[in-house]
Amino acid sequence: MKRPEGVATARQVPVKPAAAARPARTSPARTSRTEAAKPALASSPADARALARARKRYEREEVKRFTRRARRRRTGWFAAILTVVAIGGLVVLAVFSPLLALRTVTVDGTSRLSAPTLQKAVEGQLGTPLALLDYATITKDLAPYRLIRSYATEIVPPGTLVIHIVERTPIGVIQAGDGFELVDPAGVALETTRTRPAGYPLIELGGSSIWGAGYASMAQVLLALPSSVLGRVDTITAQTHDDVTLTLAGSSQRVVWGSSEDSDAKAQVLADLIALHAASGPGEYDVSAPGAAVFHHD
Repeated sequence: MKRPEGVATARQVPVKPAAAARPARTSPARTSRTEAAKPALASSPADARALARARKRYEREEVKRFTRRARRRRTGWFAAILTVVAIGGLVVLAVFSPLLALRTVTVDGTSRLSAPTLQKAVEGQLGTPLALLDYATITKDLAPYRLIRSYATEIVPPGTLVIHIVERTPIGVIQAGDGFELVDPAGVALETTRTRPAGYPLIELGGSSIWGAGYASMAQVLLALPSSVLGRVDTITAQTHDDVTLTLAGSSQRVVWGSSEDSDAKAQVLADLIALHAASGPGEYDVSAPGAAVFHHD
């Protein structure tokens, strides 16, 4: 059958069943630690009591959490204060305690000086705490002893002071008025006697000063001589740095030394020449040029 024009035939289109509505995605609720720790709302009297207890616990934990740092600070300050107090107590104990007071003085290094005499000189320090010893007073107490060239102190706990003495070494004697003075290389008079001390050469200044170049040269020569030669020297004289001469005891022999330079080499050469010519009679050892030293017979 022919369809009339202008009339549309309804087309049956199958209708798909509506898709089930998907539930919207929701992200899990994010809660802070503080909110999670808070108790939920109560729905009954029993729950209210439980919630009250939970709230109290929660509040106590919060107080502990917020005060922990303060407690740590207080603990640190307390420990520091205790440490300072302990150190201060030890310092006070070391300074003022009679347990660490000076009870014994020991002196060593003496030969010409008397150790008991020096101990007695500084006994005014006995009973003083070791930390409060007056070293200026000790120096003043030892100053009158001219034989002391230097000294050092050592504290030996609990109550001992050791004084290490370095004595001056005499090198010869000089005539002073009617007596003789035993002197060291610096010209310090160590002892005064009416007669000439044996075993020391006579240092003849010849009108020059003990602080002059002549004395300094003679001291340098005497310090360079070996003991085997020094014991044979009777006199030594010099007016300048370059004219040192010596005479030997028990003989008519003398030594032309010249300047005090190369004194060690000259001393060794002189010792060798004396070993060869000690019994050769009167004469002169010339060591002014140690490389060409010679003995001249008179």
